[in-house]
Amino acid sequence: MTQPVQDQGNPSRLPPAFLERDGTQRPADHYDAPQLTADHGPVQFHVMAKPVGAICNLDCTYCFYLHKERSPAGLGRGRMSEATLELFIRQYIEGVTGTEVTFTWQGGEPALRGLDFYRRAVALQKQYARPGQVIQNDLQTNGTLLDDEWCAFLKENRFLVGLSIDGPRAVHDQYRVTRRQQPTFDSVMQAVSRLRKFGVPFNTLTCVHRRNARQPIDIYRFLRDEVGSTYMQFTPVVEYRGFDQRSVSANRALLQPQESDPESRPGHVNSVVTEWSVDPEDWGYFLCRLFDRWVARDLGKIYVNQFETLVAQHLDLPSHLCVYSEHCGKGVAVEHDGSIYACDHFVYPEYKIGHLQESSLRQAVLSRDQVKFGYAKRESLPQVCHACPYLSDCWGECPKNRILSSASGEPGLNYLCRGLKQFYTHALPHVERIAAGLRNQPISQGRRM
Repeated sequence: MTQPVQDQGNPSRLPPAFLERDGTQRPADHYDAPQLTADHGPVQFHVMAKPVGAICNLDCTYCFYLHKERSPAGLGRGRMSEATLELFIRQYIEGVTGTEVTFTWQGGEPALRGLDFYRRAVALQKQYARPGQVIQNDLQTNGTLLDDEWCAFLKENRFLVGLSIDGPRAVHDQYRVTRRQQPTFDSVMQAVSRLRKFGVPFNTLTCVHRRNARQPIDIYRFLRDEVGSTYMQFTPVVEYRGFDQRSVSANRALLQPQESDPESRPGHVNSVVTEWSVDPEDWGYFLCRLFDRWVARDLGKIYVNQFETLVAQHLDLPSHLCVYSEHCGKGVAVEHDGSIYACDHFVYPEYKIGHLQESSLRQAVLSRDQVKFGYAKRESLPQVCHACPYLSDCWGECPKNRILSSASGEPGLNYLCRGLKQFYTHALPHVERIAAGLRNQPISQGRRM
């Protein structure tokens, strides 16, 4: 990492130049600013921890992470050691100087690491927490391992659970199966019963793919009425061909069709995406139908991440979701071995930004490479996006989905673009009315997702 030339005058000023490794100097710029100003204000970032890496007891067809144990990054199979756990917790708490630190445990299936690991994690959090600092924990799980002992622990330690469930039995069991290809619906519904019995707060995470995207109302009714979910996350499944071997930036050189080309849709023999990826127009249909039902019956009762974020943006508040933020880069991933990556969707060798044993989490997040990664979300947008009336609602969505070319041949158009435009055209008049009614009311942050 390059080191700043020390300013011998006012320490609050940015230094005029940075000293490169070869001894040459370059002017300081906006990519250096977070690192240079971090001591003059609160530092807030988020980490998704992978205590068992990509290991999982399920074999969901569309999972974007299972292949990581055999990926070019060389992560392999492994479990986070207690030494790495302590290093992670200490560095995370030290690195975030804001009043709140949220630990998000993901996988693979993070429950495979066992309850004793999380008991130790909670004890370490209490040991290292600063006075007045709020420590929170989220567990994203498929639910199949949650027994009474697990649920008692989660309740006692105020964990928020993100439960993966794709809809009613026939929908859920299409892709969410065990390693032996057995259905998992009954096991997940047992987890729902236990979480409700113990009073553990939970959100539902539903992946929207090619086979369930035309069933938004059936899925919504099921989640609301049978699961009892009041906080719903809907994630579009978009995976370009070759995602298990190379990053999206490396993939662009191979194939990036235009939005009007048949290869830009799933099902084509030469499609740019896997056959289970959601069709962009189906994603638009899903959002529109779901939005109408939410507005008509559940506005103010059910939290749907896509819709609440859009309303927040039209109240001039920050997006609740990183994919709709102008910049990214503040949500990094820590693997089981302590390696740090720019994002859990970018766990590829070229996006490794550090290691807990070599540089701190704070240094990695504030590093020039990571800041450039975050700014690239806006800076790499094609011109057609800058001219789009929905730019401030979308900001090009997630960079991992920018796998198409614009009509003029410029790369970097988001695969979901046509569906998102369909949704915004339909929803924004209603969103503006909702926002207008909320402007004079106190703003509540709601529960984290």
